[in-house]
Amino acid sequence: MKKKDVGIVKTEYFTFKNFTLENGKILPEVTIAYETYGKLNDKKTNAVLITHAFTGNAHCAGYHEGDEKPGWWNMLVGPGKAFNTDKYFIICSNVLGGCAGSTGPSSINPATGIEYGTDFPAITISDMVRAQKKLVEFFGIEKLLCVAGGSMGGMQVLQWVMDYPEYIYSAIPIAITLKSTPQQIAFNEVGRQSIMGDVAWKKGHYYGGPEPDKGLAVARMLGHITYMSDYSMQKKFPVKNPELNENFDFNADFEVEEYLRYRGSSFVKRFDANSYLYLSKAMDYFDVQKDNFLPEEKNLNIKFLVISFKSDWLYPPYQSENIVKQLKAKGQEVTYCNIYSTYGHDAFLLEVKDETNLIRNFIDNLYKEVFEGGK
Repeated sequence: MKKKDVGIVKTEYFTFKNFTLENGKILPEVTIAYETYGKLNDKKTNAVLITHAFTGNAHCAGYHEGDEKPGWWNMLVGPGKAFNTDKYFIICSNVLGGCAGSTGPSSINPATGIEYGTDFPAITISDMVRAQKKLVEFFGIEKLLCVAGGSMGGMQVLQWVMDYPEYIYSAIPIAITLKSTPQQIAFNEVGRQSIMGDVAWKKGHYYGGPEPDKGLAVARMLGHITYMSDYSMQKKFPVKNPELNENFDFNADFEVEEYLRYRGSSFVKRFDANSYLYLSKAMDYFDVQKDNFLPEEKNLNIKFLVISFKSDWLYPPYQSENIVKQLKAKGQEVTYCNIYSTYGHDAFLLEVKDETNLIRNFIDNLYKEVFEGGK
């Protein structure tokens, strides 16, 4: 284990009753899985909420007992890192609808005693955020120093800005858009069709029997292609054409084929197919632009750090630039950086050096300005 990791951590659980969703449906009980790193100060002014991407979870840093690999943003969360746990109290929770401890389609429906499956009600990004707010309030935190996240995590950041601007001092949306585009929705739909076309899906009621692993694996394979760039794929998988032979059988002749099959087969071991359907649909419906992003009557006073990546073709930089344009039009203080990277959309997980410099300085300066009387 590296010296600057948060060490061994445990996932905790917060449960509350009768949660009304955006569509009016009520979940009688909701559990949110979460992890924390660092210490909440006496005045509870140093809390940072990290929001995870589509297939992420609450485990963004440190190690679970017996794990060989750390949390998904371990390189950015810890002592002296971008999200410095020597100074700040970091919270990360699994989203509502997920399958890593939070209530979702694979949870037990108290009305039937079996898994919800597709009886689980439709959820939105706003529903996820309102559940997170209940968790934040559980800690007695009146205002978050920062909300930060990339990809679907960035959607949650922008939704916090829309729904609860008075509860946050700053926001860091990374590699995201104000509204899902037809292309983004199209990729999600192909993934969903792959799952629903698997004979084992059984209209979402497959628990206790064979699961739609083939469909989910193909959905992940497609998704993974969109997370990389043309350059990163060429760099990682240089093509060496194999010789054709009489026993040609559509096996994985190319390295990239083998890699995608591995990604798909390993993914099904940790993720639920129904959660894939519900979360992807929530992303499709994401649209803070329709609500007139940053309505003037909300009188926002939030500082923003917006980050994009030049090779990201799933959420290309022009979409982040549109966020910046609208923020500035509303008179908001915003810092924007389009980082040069060849990793594609996955860059938000990999460009550690640049993100560290940007995020650490942004949060440190904000804390000094708000709580220590100046920069």
